[in-house]
Amino acid sequence: MAKPKVIIVSILLVLFAILLLQNTEVVSLKLYFWEISMSRIVFFPALVLIGFIVAKMTGSKDED
Repeated sequence: MAKPKVIIVSILLVLFAILLLQNTEVVSLKLYFWEISMSRIVFFPALVLIGFIVAKMTGSKDED
C-alpha cells in the first residue's frame, strides 16, 4: 500500500502536468526596463522552482 504522502505528491504532479499542457501560449514579463517573452509551459515551472528556493531559504529550522 502506498503512503499517503506519495499519493498526494503524485496527484499534484499529474495536476501540474495537465496545467502545463493546457497553457502553451506565449506571455511577456515586463520588469522595469526588461521584457522577456516565453511560453507558459516554461514560465510556470520556473515560478514553482523559484517558490521552492525562496521557501527553503526562509523556512524555519527546528534546532534545539
